[in-house]
Amino acid sequence: MSFNKHAVAAGLIFEAHLEDFQTKVLDASMDELIMVDFWADWCGPCHAIAPALQRVVDELNGAVRLAKVEVDEGENMKLAGRYALRGFPTVMLFHQGQELGRFSGAHPAHWIEHWLAEHAGPLLDG
Repeated sequence: MSFNKHAVAAGLIFEAHLEDFQTKVLDASMDELIMVDFWADWCGPCHAIAPALQRVVDELNGAVRLAKVEVDEGENMKLAGRYALRGFPTVMLFHQGQELGRFSGAHPAHWIEHWLAEHAGPLLDG
């Protein structure tokens, strides 16, 4: 799956794996909002939501970063088990090491923006 090169270069979109999830997601969320997209290459809705997630991250100019976790890669399925994920894509939002919310399925960018505002509100303003 290709990512927006500008967002990747800026560190706004990055890959995470079981072995670095603690550091890249949970520890990083102590200071910032981290959205995690649990996806699989075989999953059509996962590919459908990817551009919407990238657009939201781009439009929020660093207020939230996006970790991409491919569940079928290496030991990553253990993360799906740890968070009791029932389907893909599942998107979770973390702040200060805690889950603020989650949703499953493909949704358009405006829906994701509303979901973020509902779960993170003032944190999005910096």
